[in-house]
This record gives sequence, C-alpha cells and structure tokens, in this order.
Amino acid sequence: MSKVEICGVNTSKLMTLTEDEKQDLLKRVREGDMEAREKLTLGNLKLVLSVIRRFNPKNDTADDLFQVGCIGLMKAIDNFNPAFEVKFSTYAVPMIIGEVRRFQRDNNSVRVSRSIRDLAYRALQVKEDIMHRELREPKAAEIAKILGEKERAVEEAMEAIVEPVSLYDSVFGDGEDSMYVIDKLSDETQSDEILIENIALKEALKKLNDREKSIITRRYYNGKTQMEIAEEIGISQAQVSRIEKGAIDKLRRNME
Repeated sequence: MSKVEICGVNTSKLMTLTEDEKQDLLKRVREGDMEAREKLTLGNLKLVLSVIRRFNPKNDTADDLFQVGCIGLMKAIDNFNPAFEVKFSTYAVPMIIGEVRRFQRDNNSVRVSRSIRDLAYRALQVKEDIMHRELREPKAAEIAKILGEKERAVEEAMEAIVEPVSLYDSVFGDGEDSMYVIDKLSDETQSDEILIENIALKEALKKLNDREKSIITRRYYNGKTQMEIAEEIGISQAQVSRIEKGAIDKLRRNME
C-alpha cells in the first residue's frame, strides 16, 4: 500500500485543491462541465489514497482498491449537493469507503448462503441510503424495521459478509511502528502493575502541549499514519515525526 505509483499515477505528485477551487469546480460540474469533473477528480485522488490505506489489501492489490475508490469518488462528485452544508470530502469519504467495502464483499472467499447474502445486500442498501440522505450511520434496529426483518437476523447477515481477519493482520503501520489486530484486543488478565502504568501514562499525557497530545492521540489511539496526520493538521510528515518523537521522550521522562 506504500507504492509510489498506482494505476500509472505517481502518488508523490498528486495535485491538491483549495476549498474555494473545489466549490468552483463543483458548481461547473453541476452545469455539465466535464473538464471541471476531471480536474475535480484528479484534485481528490489524495483523498482516495488516504481512504484505501485504512483497508488491509489481503488478496486485493493496491491498484484494485485505488481504482474502486476512484469510482466512489466519481459517484460522490456526481451526487454531491451543496444543500448538505458539509465539505465535499466529508461527503465523499463514506462513498469511497462504501465502494471499497462492496468490492471486498463481492470478492469474499468465505461462502455465505444466498438468502443471508441477499438480506445483507438489502440491509447495506438501506444503510447507504440513510447515510447519503441524513449523513449519519443508522442502527441495526432501524434497518431491520425498514426491511420488516428481525434485528438479530439483519446483524448476523451483515456480519456474515465481512471478511474475517487474522489476529496478526496489520491494523496500521508506518515503517517499524506497525500495530496488529491482536494489539488492539483488551486483556482482562492485566496485572496491577500494568494498570498502574496505564494510569501513569494518562497523567503523563496531560503534561503534553495541545499539538503533541493531538499527534499522539491520532497516531496511537486513532491509528493514523504520520502522512495522514500531516495532511490533517497542515504540516510536513517530517515535522510530525519530530513532534511525535519529542512527545514520546516527554512521556518517558514523566513516567520515570
């Protein structure tokens, strides 16, 4: 997933657009300007790239996920309505995620009965309709009521089409700082010593400044890469790396 070139696109040279440029292009797209649509698509490929990094490619190549993500992006461009009063990226991300999940779902190697798969597809359609219309994620009970099905049946159907993961699949990673599924599982057999260390860590976090705390939280609690954090807060990846290392040194000193 760290390829420089995906589908013939050099990801290190992707263009970016300001919010004003996006709004202008969206307006032109609604007027049928295909050149504006192409430019808006190219200007949001970084968004596609950041979204597909969240997915463990498994049997899918980065190229496949990138192409599928681009389809989601173009659907978002064609269906975006400024009346939603949200940023285009806020609207586009769920569309891209939905397209990638649909691709992975349809290529799932685990065999699921036709009736369960059909129920899951209908449930996902209702879910996506609500998310598209109301910009929120509905609960299983709400989906079940619309479909006239039992809530448990809907939950089991949607769980059945989710591709299983290994405990040693990477959740996120940046160089040697990889974290795996097993690292995210809670351990009810923790010793008192570990619990005390967790308390000490929380107290040490309070002594970091706002930027340090923000980066540590994004990095180790939200599972983001340094590059994603850099894009979010508007600084370089190298600066994120320096601040992160400084914050970790502070944490160690405060916990000694």
